[in-house]
Amino acid sequence: MRKIALAAMILGMAGVLGACSMDGDGAAKTAEGTTVAQETSQAEKGQKEKAGEGEEQTDTSGAGKSIAGIVFQEDQFFKLMSAGYEAAAKDLGYEIQLSNVTNDQMKETELVNTYTAQGVAGIAISPLSATISPEALKVSSDKGVKICVANTAMDSYPFSIAAYTSDNYAFCKQTGEIAVDFIKEKYGDEKIKLGILQFKTQIPETSAERVNGFLAALDEGGVNYEIVSNQDAWLQDTAIAKAGDMLAANPDIDIMFAANDGGTIGAVMAVENAGQAGKTFVFGTDASEQIVDLLKADNDILQAVTGQDPFQIGYKTVETLVQSIEGKDVADQGKTVIVEGIPLRRGDTKQLDDFMSDLKSKM
Repeated sequence: MRKIALAAMILGMAGVLGACSMDGDGAAKTAEGTTVAQETSQAEKGQKEKAGEGEEQTDTSGAGKSIAGIVFQEDQFFKLMSAGYEAAAKDLGYEIQLSNVTNDQMKETELVNTYTAQGVAGIAISPLSATISPEALKVSSDKGVKICVANTAMDSYPFSIAAYTSDNYAFCKQTGEIAVDFIKEKYGDEKIKLGILQFKTQIPETSAERVNGFLAALDEGGVNYEIVSNQDAWLQDTAIAKAGDMLAANPDIDIMFAANDGGTIGAVMAVENAGQAGKTFVFGTDASEQIVDLLKADNDILQAVTGQDPFQIGYKTVETLVQSIEGKDVADQGKTVIVEGIPLRRGDTKQLDDFMSDLKSKM
């Protein structure tokens, strides 16, 4: 009898272990670059049977130490933010599913819904829209998924644990202050002609903060300027075309300011393509390996940028997310935490080399 009871106990334990193994593997992993259709299909497989009066139940079997990280653009800034997400998750013993919605609001919403249905414990996200993104994230939060936002403030996300971002106005004002010194030395009190590349049709609030920060520095520095062209172009290829058109219509543009990484690189390439090196000078935003190369280039086009620290933003976002998931005290609860900008300028070789060494260590 004791042998029979022991055998039954072993079989019962094996059944329990088998069931746990199935639940743990049941939340399909979403690799970066999968289609929304694939991700939605994975979510459907992970949903529980409807219960009660037909109310859909969220599958929490994949929770525990499974989280998601979402960004919205394919440039070095967001690659570094994703690297920060991933590094924090690894350090803290969590599995993270990374996705890039490539400026597609519908895909962002579907991904949030997918991860919620899979039963992830939390979502770290750089949201695409301050007006649309909060809707799906709030639903996810109400279903028990922890949310922590990056690259934006808490204002539109009161349900988020915290927010980690740069001060868009302040760090672009830093670039403007460098521009004031350059303009005063090169042009004196002469009125300069200014061209602007921004992204107001993509994220109007952030774009305005960056442009206004740069212009505030010029105003406070007493620079005499006229804005002769103000266009939207945040992706590199589009920025090359738009900046090229600006220069064709206004070949006497003295200074061009670009409000993001892709716009900055595109503006520099457009100036070079137009044969305007030495006539038109670029000040930009964000820092990457390519931008550092442009600051070192002999063409003397790009003069300065202020970079953000997307790796640190991503790392802190996931770190705080995990603290909340585990029920620990969160020092930054309910706060928008500013991660300081990093000014980089032409001619400061040591600073540029130190920045690149640090950048490569994080990639």
